[in-house]
Amino acid sequence: MNTFTRAAACSLVVAALFAAPLRAADDEALKKDLAAVIALQGLPCGEVVAVAELAKDDYAATCKDENKYRVYLNAQGRVVVEKR
Repeated sequence: MNTFTRAAACSLVVAALFAAPLRAADDEALKKDLAAVIALQGLPCGEVVAVAELAKDDYAATCKDENKYRVYLNAQGRVVVEKR
């Protein structure tokens, strides 16, 4: 997948991810979306098993393989995934 396609796909996932507030019914969908964003960045995760909302458009994700990430939108509106 080229960089432009990867960025476009990531943007679509993030738009869906941050469009609605976190609710119990949406928890599984949010976990899948975060796992997809992390995978699009080429980072290991597989499955997100826990999510904490740190702030608006800012999440802490814990993966089944015990990797932990912060996924957020920066000031330029770009998705950032940081290993914790």
